Amino acid sequence: MPAVSVVTPAWNAAAYIGETIASVRAQTFADWELLIVDDGSTDGTVQIVERAVAEDGRIRLLHQSHAGPSAARSLAMSQARGGFFAFLDSDDTWDPGFLQAQLAVFASHPRTALVTGNGYFFGGPFDGHPVGPAGDDSYELPITQIVEDEGVIFIMTVFRREVFETIGGMDESQWTSEDYDFWLRAALAGFVFRKNPRPLGRYRVRGDSLSRDRVRMIGGILHTLSKTLGRCPAGAPLREVIERQIRRWERQLLLEEAKAALERSDVAAAAGPLRALHASGGGAMVGLTAWLAEHLPPAAMLVYRARSWRPAWLRSGHAA
Repeated sequence: MPAVSVVTPAWNAAAYIGETIASVRAQTFADWELLIVDDGSTDGTVQIVERAVAEDGRIRLLHQSHAGPSAARSLAMSQARGGFFAFLDSDDTWDPGFLQAQLAVFASHPRTALVTGNGYFFGGPFDGHPVGPAGDDSYELPITQIVEDEGVIFIMTVFRREVFETIGGMDESQWTSEDYDFWLRAALAGFVFRKNPRPLGRYRVRGDSLSRDRVRMIGGILHTLSKTLGRCPAGAPLREVIERQIRRWERQLLLEEAKAALERSDVAAAAGPLRALHASGGGAMVGLTAWLAEHLPPAAMLVYRARSWRPAWLRSGHAA
């Protein structure tokens, strides 16, 4: 049986999947299997994977109707044979030493059940920069940090089979933030996380990815946090942390809804989120923009479009 089962959901990934497969085949740690789940692709994804399967017996191709990445990952984990599972998306790549480095962390810290990694942005405005703070030494992640910083767990994460056997697969009703839900369930179950901050992969940024839709992504985070709050025992200190994060993301959702409406010049649709954002503690500029959106829509658009005058809460993505 392989030591590591690599889990890769793939939907219309023909432009990238070959590179992803090549990065797995180039690993210095060779005792792996790669399970690629075709999620109802309509491009050449299947044909590319079939050629790789013919070349390397460690690669397996599974199929499902288009049901999203949660269902695809769950299917792969249910068929996996390894003692460790590793998530790798179909447009991302690993450096050759990725698996060897993560397994070394497990060997040095036997209590650890999940090792989350780091990588470099590939494409987008931060191309070539680390996704998270870079470093050389791994460190343990408490559950409070996982709740407070939804980005601290990177999708390039390796974990013991026991995690899946204990908490089950992904929530197949979620198409965004489904991995965050999985990590929080693992943390609530008492599994120990460590972070390896060495960037050992490339995380592709592209305009059509699910994570680029900010409103949808934040909705997924709020859904996950609400479920997590329901699982948290009454009176537990963690509940306060979760509730604070829910309030934070509710404000951020209002901001993104307002920005999306203004970007499409739908000032009327922006007025409601702006009013609610101001009522929840937004600053004077938020209130002014909300009033303009309701009473002087052209002026509201001028304020938004004039970048040198654009309020910081719109420019930076944080509600002031």
